[in-house]
Amino acid sequence: MVLLVKLTFLNQLPFTGLRLSLQNKSIAVDKQELIFEDLGIVAYKEAWDYQEGLLLKNVAIKTAARISGNNEPASNIPTKQHLLFCEHPAVYTLGKSGKKEHVLMTDEELENNHIEFYNTNRGGDITFHGLQQIVGYPILDLEKFETDIGKYLRNLEEVIIRMLADYDIKGARSKGETGVWIEPDIPGKERKICAMGVRCSRWITMHGFALNVNTDLSYFNNIIPCGIQNKQVSSIERELGKKVDFTEAKERLKHHFCEIFQVTIN
Repeated sequence: MVLLVKLTFLNQLPFTGLRLSLQNKSIAVDKQELIFEDLGIVAYKEAWDYQEGLLLKNVAIKTAARISGNNEPASNIPTKQHLLFCEHPAVYTLGKSGKKEHVLMTDEELENNHIEFYNTNRGGDITFHGLQQIVGYPILDLEKFETDIGKYLRNLEEVIIRMLADYDIKGARSKGETGVWIEPDIPGKERKICAMGVRCSRWITMHGFALNVNTDLSYFNNIIPCGIQNKQVSSIERELGKKVDFTEAKERLKHHFCEIFQVTIN
């Protein structure tokens, strides 16, 4: 999609990271089109397999372009950008750098409490996914954005920080720790509200973030969240002292994702 912006407004626009070209006294700003899907409540493995399929399709498109020998710039290769939202039934997932001992339950206890467990191929350590938590899985070709994983993670954090601000919650980053926190610099009050862990192959991303909205936080008592000792976990509900509309929360989050990544919903 191309948005035409009149030249008279040139000095008012935040052009950082956008591709610009002068056309008939207008500025053309290219935006990537994003395919958005709300999968609802879906089993973790089913969503994981779906992500893998979308990633592999994009990798195949890139491979075909390379084999063709047309030397197309990466920005012209027709990969698809996706954003998936979903909720998962109770599940603990462990990242590649995580330790199983950060799960404080036996396999039998997990089974008896109807909690699934998966070793995953994402970054990060142990986390929990459950109902009333927004799990977001962006499948993006970073060659259409910026080929910088650190910047990508900071952008994801910024999406969450801006969304939390809509609820008058001050989200922040914690030095050396990925994700979004509340009062990260006040010892004893640090609490994580959004966990993140991603995988990237041929600059195609998968996995993503998990934002606690009205989530049952008691499940976090059975793990050492993200492998970080002596720090709390929070949710929007806990911070506000009341439940919030889950559908509205997803819409706000989707809006800020499009804003930060400069994409339009297909």
